[in-house]
Amino acid sequence: MSRLEFRVTPPDNQRLARLCGQFDEHLKQIEKRLNVSISNRGDQFCVEGDSSSADSAKALIDYLYEMTENESLAPEEVHLSLQESGLDAMKKPSSAPRINTIIKTRKSTIQCRGPRQVDYVTSIKERDLTFGIGPAGTGKTFLAVACAVEALESDQVQRLVLVRPAVEAGERLGFLPGDMMQKVDPYLRPIYDALYEFLGVERVGKLVERNIIEIAPLAYMRGRTLNHSCIIMDEAQNTTVEQMKMFLTRIGFGSKAIVTGDVTQVDLPKHQMSGLKHVQQVLNGVEGLNFCEFTAADVVRHPLVQRIVSAYEAVEKKEDNA
Repeated sequence: MSRLEFRVTPPDNQRLARLCGQFDEHLKQIEKRLNVSISNRGDQFCVEGDSSSADSAKALIDYLYEMTENESLAPEEVHLSLQESGLDAMKKPSSAPRINTIIKTRKSTIQCRGPRQVDYVTSIKERDLTFGIGPAGTGKTFLAVACAVEALESDQVQRLVLVRPAVEAGERLGFLPGDMMQKVDPYLRPIYDALYEFLGVERVGKLVERNIIEIAPLAYMRGRTLNHSCIIMDEAQNTTVEQMKMFLTRIGFGSKAIVTGDVTQVDLPKHQMSGLKHVQQVLNGVEGLNFCEFTAADVVRHPLVQRIVSAYEAVEKKEDNA
């Protein structure tokens, strides 16, 4: 059992209140995640627990206190800070922005969380084709849309093309009324949600009307060449081998493509191979593109999501080894 006593500097009652949270909810969250006991009197803190966890808790408290200088803290921010580098790496967190880890749009600034998100965003900015593969909740689609909006607003590209295969997740929805946009809207809702966050509902509507943002099902990509565009294909695990090849050959001059998906959630018929699984084998080692693979440790949603993903991965490994 280790006992660490330290002060946060400079002392500031408002910043201390932000650090601790309402009814000390932030400190309680750190205690629960790191299995330590934290007490404080003003700027004097005491952390008790095993040596490694106590060091991590102290480092995290110092890190979060630095953040309170310019912003308030929410429980989600504490959770994400714990997630960012893994608990073992929290001993030496750094608040200094890393190269290519910040995405700036007119409405918001997004900071990458963890080394894999950093690699993913860096790859999107530096390469013409990036694959983001991993479980739900790792920020694949959100960061892809953020990078696309940043590229559009900085005139790196002239338009955004957002694509998704219209495959139902084990359900049969039957005939959907309305025009083409209304029919595919349910499948593209996650992309819309991200666009609304970065551009606002009204501006997204205007850009869609002017065809600067195009949202379409994958089937509508056949025969096209997309120049000076940022093209995102979401839920790529639900493409067939032929559809993946068709999509990848749409990339024109001055364009950038981002493909996201989770190979553990394929909704295709069992006899069909996922185009995303296949492309990992076919394009492995090809110059000019990059595969960024996320794991359960990179999940940035509710902590329970990470445990759920880990549990499913454990079962799938047992089945593969059986």
